[in-house]
Amino acid sequence: MQKPDRKAEIVNIASKLFRERGYSAVTMRDIAQALDIKAASLYNHIRSKQEILSLMIISIAEEYTGTITEIVESEDAAVAKLERVIKLHVDITVRNPDALASLNNDWMHLEKPDLDYFLKMREDYEMMFRRIITKGIEDGELKNHNREIIIFSMLSTLRTLYLWYRRKPGFTAANLHSNLSQILLHGII
Repeated sequence: MQKPDRKAEIVNIASKLFRERGYSAVTMRDIAQALDIKAASLYNHIRSKQEILSLMIISIAEEYTGTITEIVESEDAAVAKLERVIKLHVDITVRNPDALASLNNDWMHLEKPDLDYFLKMREDYEMMFRRIITKGIEDGELKNHNREIIIFSMLSTLRTLYLWYRRKPGFTAANLHSNLSQILLHGII
């Protein structure tokens, strides 16, 4: 049986603590205590709390940006692309709601150059999402409603799904994807 990656374990534990208390309130000593190791031992695996935050946020942001790039470049129609975007958000939410809390609540604690890199990925993601909506409207696949309202409605729901998901047991990723696709797209198809 393979031993879990210690750095990944540290990031996972830290993400739970960051969600519960907020990034600023958590110390390296708190993380070490949650791992049942000495704080000095923690530094054998990770340089700082900032490194933990960066690993957590940047990896998720890269997954979002990389996947939406593939989606936008695909030959799929706009509705199929939007269904894939919804699936992306559901999959990440179900897999790691704690890290999503940090992505949404603690990103401003990133230091340069990671902060600049994150902000660029977030800007790129929104631009690509906007391209899907715009093309869908132009092709008559989506109703010609206000694009900014469509984008705001969908992205705010998808970005905050982690807040709701934990409090509503019994939803599988497939069930969430199906229901969210139906509800979010029904009004714009």
